[in-house]
Amino acid sequence: MSLRTKLLNPTAIAAVVGSALLLFLAIAGPMIWGAAAEATDVSSRLLGASVAHPFGTDELGRDIFARVLAATRLTLVLTLGATAIALVGGIVFGLVASILPKYPRRWFTGLLDILLAFPWLLMVLFFTVIWGATATGAMLAIGFAGVPSFARLVYNLASSVSGRDYVRAARVVGVGPIGILWRHVLPNIANPFFVNAAATASVTLLSFAGLSFLGLGVQAPAYDWGRMLQEGILRIYVNPLAAIGPGIAIVLAGLVFTLLSEAVAGTQGQGWRTVAARAAGGVTLSSRRRAAHSEPTADAADVVAEISGLHVAFPTADGGLVERVRGVDLRILRGEVVGIVGESGSGKSLTAMALAGLLGDDARVTTSVHRFDDIDMTRPLTASDRSRLGVELGMIFQDPLTSLNPALTVGRQLTEVPEVHMGMRPAQARVRAAEALTAVGIADAPSRLKQYPHEFSGGMRQRAMIGMALTGRPRLIIADEPTTALDVTVQRQVMGVLHRAQEETGAAIVFISHDIALVSAFCDRVIVMKDGLMVESLPAERIREEATHPYTKALIACLPDMTSDRTQPLPVIPPELRPDALDEQTLDGSPLDEEVPA
Repeated sequence: MSLRTKLLNPTAIAAVVGSALLLFLAIAGPMIWGAAAEATDVSSRLLGASVAHPFGTDELGRDIFARVLAATRLTLVLTLGATAIALVGGIVFGLVASILPKYPRRWFTGLLDILLAFPWLLMVLFFTVIWGATATGAMLAIGFAGVPSFARLVYNLASSVSGRDYVRAARVVGVGPIGILWRHVLPNIANPFFVNAAATASVTLLSFAGLSFLGLGVQAPAYDWGRMLQEGILRIYVNPLAAIGPGIAIVLAGLVFTLLSEAVAGTQGQGWRTVAARAAGGVTLSSRRRAAHSEPTADAADVVAEISGLHVAFPTADGGLVERVRGVDLRILRGEVVGIVGESGSGKSLTAMALAGLLGDDARVTTSVHRFDDIDMTRPLTASDRSRLGVELGMIFQDPLTSLNPALTVGRQLTEVPEVHMGMRPAQARVRAAEALTAVGIADAPSRLKQYPHEFSGGMRQRAMIGMALTGRPRLIIADEPTTALDVTVQRQVMGVLHRAQEETGAAIVFISHDIALVSAFCDRVIVMKDGLMVESLPAERIREEATHPYTKALIACLPDMTSDRTQPLPVIPPELRPDALDEQTLDGSPLDEEVPA
């Protein structure tokens, strides 16, 4: 999917446009329509809808349409004020509860549970009685009634984050509780918290309208949409728009808050700023030259997948972008086994995921060409295209324990492609799944289909992932470090399974690994990546002889063989090949002059 298609997100656009409109009405509404909203004209009282008065007039001849627009400010101020009270109270109480000792924390969470057991509306009415039936009283009542739910949300989120390894590491180095909360907990719970805040604002708006409608909110002579709805409902059969007009405003404003909640939910932790970026319709990525590398030439009919000019960037917390893949060109021929090798963070997996079209909405992807067989991946995919991709594109992830759903049996997960994309009956799909497990060397496959992923060993789970890729009719298999964390014996077995699968299906394979020796032994062609750049593409059998790039030479030099001097320490990547030096000296395709130690 192209960058423009991703960023022109209808939800984000609608949320930003709607928010801007509400903000404009809240600021300028009373100034533009305030006079018309307050001007009385007894001779024009109780008029129906017309061009001059789109919603008619009230008992004093005031224009209802002007009053609806002018009431936007008070309605939104009260809504946002109550939401802010609930947010601040929830953050304070939730975070305090998360750092309390064991027994005080139990008492605190018990109190929250008791408060949450009371119906929310009952709590609102209770607080309204305390503070009185006024606009301020209603705002405080709704705000304080929302504190327990937010406090419980913050407590749950903070407790889950507090057990992470990076938080423990921060405690070890002496970071105090406040620093832990401010630097490590809050940034990591911001996105779900913002999502709930926007959704709560919509509910709060409706609650205010309800209180004012019942006479417990805004009092005359002030007015908001709820009070206007109460006044209009009395003559709904004479002038329906007197009640429908304020109702439309309530519904539209609530819809804007809901859309804003959905837009924030899709920004992967970046909050409001990224919503605006997604709605803007474009971003600017840095233009960098790429190192020269060789690509095989072939007819278009021989190319199973191709991507050109690939740039992948991700938004940062300050609203900027960091580019992780820069101008990669990749072409995969039918039946070819292509290895991508490089250190962690070099962009190997991002390139493969972009090739498969599996990067999330938070990724900013630009390409000049992106296709799988005859499917143009830069345009929105049809249901037929997605069905073909589900059958013809296989994906083997690095960690099958997290990639396989622990709540579903292995058989249920392996039968998904045959049932959904190939139209098989459940019995046929199970036979297909059993055949796939048998093909990857798992004995007694029919009974194994009934087991859960945790009942498989690490090597068996990886084989099951390969089997899942074979349940369709794969033309391309992307194996993202499938042998990581496996011992050498299981690694050899997995590589043998992949080799047999490639021979039997004729599928092309993109094999990603840190191990250049493993890649050069298994693949037809080896691509070396460094810091988001494709620095070299070489025939696997000639990689030692034809490697010209200093980084490739350094990787090869770090591989021990039978002739290596065991009395000497293993070589390491030399300092001159650090990322900044490599960027400055190799982006134009010219190699470095320094010798790489053997």
